[in-house]
Amino acid sequence: MGMTTAYDANERDDEESVRVIHRAVELGVALVDTAEVYGPYENEELVGHALAEGNLRDQVVLATKTGLVREHGGIRPDGRPERIREAIDGSLRRLRTDNIDLYYLHRVDPEVPIEESWGAMKEVVQAGKTMRLGISEATLGQIEKAHTLHPVSAVQSEMSLWTCDWIEAGVVSWCAENGVAFVPYAPLGRGYLTGALSSRNGFDENDLRARNPRFSREAMEGNRRIVETVKAVAERLGATPAQVAIAWTLAQGEHMIPIPGTKKMRRLEENVAAADLDLPEDALAELHRIPASVAPRY
Repeated sequence: MGMTTAYDANERDDEESVRVIHRAVELGVALVDTAEVYGPYENEELVGHALAEGNLRDQVVLATKTGLVREHGGIRPDGRPERIREAIDGSLRRLRTDNIDLYYLHRVDPEVPIEESWGAMKEVVQAGKTMRLGISEATLGQIEKAHTLHPVSAVQSEMSLWTCDWIEAGVVSWCAENGVAFVPYAPLGRGYLTGALSSRNGFDENDLRARNPRFSREAMEGNRRIVETVKAVAERLGATPAQVAIAWTLAQGEHMIPIPGTKKMRRLEENVAAADLDLPEDALAELHRIPASVAPRY
């Protein structure tokens, strides 16, 4: 997402992003995640170009999403069946493929019964345009209802050391019990958990953090204890705070597949190395005691 939208647009570098994607696959990364709303459309085009240029399509699990649309400067859910049927063809074209490995309903539309949206998603599978279905930011009840209509293969929701909502709601454990992957996005707390941001940071007006309550000066100052704990654990283990944050998500179960995003080569290599970091029990216990964020995530 961050390669084309959401964060500082002045740092966009498509050529470097393509190199980062190529290097990720070289390092063993096997999941590439995008969505039609990222841009919109530009991110799918970038990913499609990168995979085609490197002849890498068959080496990755390719995931994209539908169910959110941009209009009038904002984003809203759109889970109408006709919209879903139309959206898949656009994604296939932009991604330069005839099949999506994992297709997500990006958000549940409160104006459309989940049975109708998920029924259209099931049709996409039956048409041979995707292999598996996922759902994002859904409640446990919505996931269970969808699962009775067609298997849910993955649940993608925000989760990190300062966002444990889906653990507390029982979604993470339900996924483990039902053989469903849980895919935490923003495992680095949108950069906060790396320790690279301070309460003095300002954000470009196009950066989504400029409007996020957790990135107000007051909240960043109030959450300092969180990042200080992560830093302390990282120092003892000879790792970076980012690696500790990612390793923590991996430690929550074998079904966890975190997707830290980056557009910088050095951050990619740092993030990938987190897969080799085993957090000892005392570190996990210390991280478990991290206080809740002083501000909501949205």
